[in-house]
Amino acid sequence: MIIQTLKGFRDFLPQEARKRQYVINTLKSVFESYGFEPLETPALEYEEILTGKYGEEGDKLMYRFTDNGGRRVAMRYDQTVPLARVVAQYGSVNSPQGQPILPLPFKRYQIQNVWRADNTQKGRFREFLQCDIDTVGSESPTADAEIVASVNASFEKLGFKDFMIQINDRSLFGDLPPQAILIIDKLEKQGKEQVEQELVEKGFAKNLIDDLVSKEQPASIVTIMHQAKSMGVADERLIFNPSLARGLDYYTGMIIEVTIANYPVGSVGGGGRYDKLIGMFAKQDYPAVGFAFGFDRVLEAMNEQNLFPPSLTNGTRVLVSIFNAELERDSIAVSSQLRANDINTELWLDRDVKMERQLKYADQKGIPYVIVLGPEEKEKNVVTLKDMKTRKQKLVTLEEAIATLSN
Repeated sequence: MIIQTLKGFRDFLPQEARKRQYVINTLKSVFESYGFEPLETPALEYEEILTGKYGEEGDKLMYRFTDNGGRRVAMRYDQTVPLARVVAQYGSVNSPQGQPILPLPFKRYQIQNVWRADNTQKGRFREFLQCDIDTVGSESPTADAEIVASVNASFEKLGFKDFMIQINDRSLFGDLPPQAILIIDKLEKQGKEQVEQELVEKGFAKNLIDDLVSKEQPASIVTIMHQAKSMGVADERLIFNPSLARGLDYYTGMIIEVTIANYPVGSVGGGGRYDKLIGMFAKQDYPAVGFAFGFDRVLEAMNEQNLFPPSLTNGTRVLVSIFNAELERDSIAVSSQLRANDINTELWLDRDVKMERQLKYADQKGIPYVIVLGPEEKEKNVVTLKDMKTRKQKLVTLEEAIATLSN
């Protein structure tokens, strides 16, 4: 038996899990402030739903297999194609219900795991969490600008000060074949010389990059950037980048990526407009625009820039100790009363364990306070409240302890 996780898959112990939950809760609060609603879809889809939507590379990286019923299935590769399936299934006049039951525009956020059989490296895994926001059913540039603004607000709320939102329009690439676009998409990572060399090797013109860089900003992008600024996005954060490609085949208009200063790994999220994808399922086109956060990279950048609040070390506010077996019920009653006052409380579980060990346990977990209820405290109808940081303790009434712990 191999006692370890599969390559590219991870466990998240409490300290890391708390950080992940903090980011998720922060993003949810921003998404909902813009009117986006939660959506969840299955981990497995029929293989034909997912294949052919991400290009040749995406199909190679997809986890696919035959289930016990002989069906060809695939694991969720991203959350955009499942969204397209949901809209076709519940929002189209051609849906199985015979009438749409999703109001349009449909604004949703989705925070779930996706799976890719990719080569693992720093910041890249085979199972990872994606956080997406999408608006389906609106062609308005305001929908694009709102995505940009909500992305900007998300990174601000997480504490980032120096980040850029690079923006382009896929129409600038004209009739370039997908293979050429994929090569150009490597420009920021590999540099101009190496990308030009690969273009020539694959039979494309060397000056493709120069031609792109010389193009003027499309009117569509001018409008979107102007509206995003009116929604509170700082002018210096919006960067028009005519060589920004994003490799996925389904983009039809605006494309964006976010990069963070002093975080050299690469973009921490990207997205754009994809007006034709849903039509593959719904037999009619649905305009759509969205963004996917690179959750692990965002988390890593926050760690490097010390953006997590110190209070995340432990969600438990106090440990209620057990002095001895005779006083166990009294300690249980105290812990229940603390929880009734919305104080996160852990109760020591074993009888007849030395107080020294209980205090050491609180220290190891980073619990800031310990309550001791011994015979003397019970007789006086008080508790001992010990501050684990200062090591100071005092006799207080339970009401006074609640007041201190509530601050």
